[in-house]
Amino acid sequence: MEVLIVAGVGVLLVAIVVITMYNGLVAARQHVRESWSGVDTELKRRHDLVPNLVATVKGYATHERETLERVVQLRQSAEALRSDLPGKDLAVIEGQLAAALSRLVVRLEAYPTLKADQSFLALQAELANTEDRIQGALRFYNGNVRELNVKCESFPSNLIASMFGFTMANYFELKDSAERAVPLVAP
Repeated sequence: MEVLIVAGVGVLLVAIVVITMYNGLVAARQHVRESWSGVDTELKRRHDLVPNLVATVKGYATHERETLERVVQLRQSAEALRSDLPGKDLAVIEGQLAAALSRLVVRLEAYPTLKADQSFLALQAELANTEDRIQGALRFYNGNVRELNVKCESFPSNLIASMFGFTMANYFELKDSAERAVPLVAP
């Protein structure tokens, strides 16, 4: 009788540990998805700003046509890659878009009338704010990815993760240091 009680308590403890680890993995996976949603929202915000910036600049900066076209092309590519979770291609395109926007804004500093245009100044400020928000959202996302990945690799939760099909998530990281720079925008 005592052996059955001890065995029952042992099985109950193992079940509690498995359930706790499983629920921790589910929570970590949901945090990754939720934080990606925040990043996606900020990237969408950036993508929505690009057409307004391009439209405002077109009349002033006819010499910058190639740069404007590159920004528009990268924005369209990034929009096409948006999904529930990031892929490596999205990080590359977003990095190129940030770098192209930075180059565009720096080039546009040479147009004194444009620099004084209220729409352009508002768009510059909004772009700077959006870039800061993207960086914050990416830090939060990558922190949640780290938490999930640690659980997927650490013993004994890695056993539960593999048993129930939990997989590691991808960090959103930029390869080129130039892509990491926040676009320079003058107030």
